[in-house]
Amino acid sequence: MKYEAIQGDIVLYQEDFDLAQTLDCGQAFRWKCDENGIWSGYYLERYLELYHKKENVIVFKNTNEEDFLNIWSVYFDLDTDYSVLKKRFSEDDILKNACDFAGGIRLLRQDSWEALCSFIISQNNNIPRIKGIISRMCEKYDGFPSPEALAKETPESLAFLRAGFRAGYIIDAVQKVLSGETDLDSIRKMPYEEAKKQLMKIKGVGPKVADCVLLFGMYRTEAFPVDVWIKKVMANFYPDGMPECTEGYEGIAQQYLFHYARNNSHLLEK
Repeated sequence: MKYEAIQGDIVLYQEDFDLAQTLDCGQAFRWKCDENGIWSGYYLERYLELYHKKENVIVFKNTNEEDFLNIWSVYFDLDTDYSVLKKRFSEDDILKNACDFAGGIRLLRQDSWEALCSFIISQNNNIPRIKGIISRMCEKYDGFPSPEALAKETPESLAFLRAGFRAGYIIDAVQKVLSGETDLDSIRKMPYEEAKKQLMKIKGVGPKVADCVLLFGMYRTEAFPVDVWIKKVMANFYPDGMPECTEGYEGIAQQYLFHYARNNSHLLEK
């Protein structure tokens, strides 16, 4: 990772990193881009602005070198060499096309609690509505609320979110986390299938949401969320399962395939 601190900004020289592909692909919901191409958002309630100065050069504003190294480099997974992963994935022709199409996607290493709530909210929903619900939640609680901040809430008191049936699922997640029945730190360390099983004890958390929490909130790169697009990808190209070249990193491969399929739906016949 090569970077410089220049006039109060951190300037990152990084290949395989496109802000739009990474921040607007449906893995996180608290980022927005203005008319000047400046992205702004939050992680662990730290605010950040960043933009492409030119190809492979990204400027980080509103931060310092300590936070860049200890927080943002982790969040953006900057210590992982995605060129190596893409070369490995490209042993498969379909994945090679997907990596070539959107080679700047990186996996965001998000907070597990925020990821859990966000993907509960994402069920049967679209990205603008998900962002709206989360925005109203953060405005109400002056940031993304902890389980403790939501301890006294009920589905009825959360009506202002306009989250519908999902409000009840959020409350169930709050109760299970606060009681210790769901220990997110412990789940992070469990074998994959057991971790997924534990998350699915929360109301409204099915296989897809559990995999999203594991992948985006716990950096379990073997987790493979399956939505309508990935179902079509699997039916068309991988009826016998993902190729061997993705082993251990199926979740990162899924990100390339999801973006590729969503933007090239004509390739999906079934």
